Amino acid sequence: MSAELLATLLTASVLAFALAWLSSVGGVGGGVLMLLVFTALFGLQVAVPVLTLAQLAGNGGRAWFNRREVQGRVIGWYAVGAIPFALAGGLLLPYLPVEPLKRVLGAFLLAVIIWRRFRPTPRPPADATFIAIGAGAGLGSSLFGAAGPLAAPFFLAKGLVHGAYIGTEATASLLIHLTKVAAYGAGSLLSLHVLQLGLALTPAIIAGAWLGKKTVMRMSAGIFVLVIEAGMLIAAILFLVGV
Repeated sequence: MSAELLATLLTASVLAFALAWLSSVGGVGGGVLMLLVFTALFGLQVAVPVLTLAQLAGNGGRAWFNRREVQGRVIGWYAVGAIPFALAGGLLLPYLPVEPLKRVLGAFLLAVIIWRRFRPTPRPPADATFIAIGAGAGLGSSLFGAAGPLAAPFFLAKGLVHGAYIGTEATASLLIHLTKVAAYGAGSLLSLHVLQLGLALTPAIIAGAWLGKKTVMRMSAGIFVLVIEAGMLIAAILFLVGV
C-alpha cells in the first residue's frame, strides 16, 4: 500500500467515524456528508458504491444496537416499496441526470421542514403509506447515494424517537443498501477496489455507530427531534447546491 493511499484511508476513516456518529445521533445527514467526503477522496463513480458498503456497516450497527426498539410492521410495509425501487435506481444510475433530481429532493426537504414548523404534530401516517415512502427512499438512495432525509419526516410523524427512530430507520436503510449492492454488482460498479475500500472503512463506521447509540440515550425527545430536523436542513442545502 502506498503512503498516499494509506493517508487517504486514514483521513476517510476518521471522517467516516465522525459521520457514522452523526448518523447514529440524528438518523439523517451523515450519509449525505459522507458522500461529499468520499467523492472528494475517491471520485463520484467510486464514492457511490463505497458509500453503499459503508452504509451497510453503519446501518447494520445502528440496527443491531437498537434492535429491541425496531418497528417491524413499519419495516415490512417499507420493504415492499423500497426493494424494487432501489434495484431499479441502481440499474438506472449510469443513465439518469442525477443533478437536477438532487435539487428537486432538496426543495422537497425544505418544504417538509417548513410544513413541520406549522404542523409540529401531524397525523401519524398509516402503516401501508410506507410502501410509497420506501419506494421514494429506495429510488433516491440508489441515485444520490443517500436518501435517509427523504423518509425522516415520516418516521417522525409516526411518533418514533430515540432508539425506535434510529433502529427502525437504520433497518429500513439496510434493506435498501443490500438491494443496491446487488444492483451495483449487476451494473459492474462493485469492483475489487471498491470492496477493499469499504472493508477498510468498516471498523471506524461501526465504532461511530456504537458511540452514537450511547449519545442518543442521554438526549431528551425534544432535542432529538431538533437534531433530526437540523440534519434534514443540512441535507436539503447540500442537495440544492448540487453536492
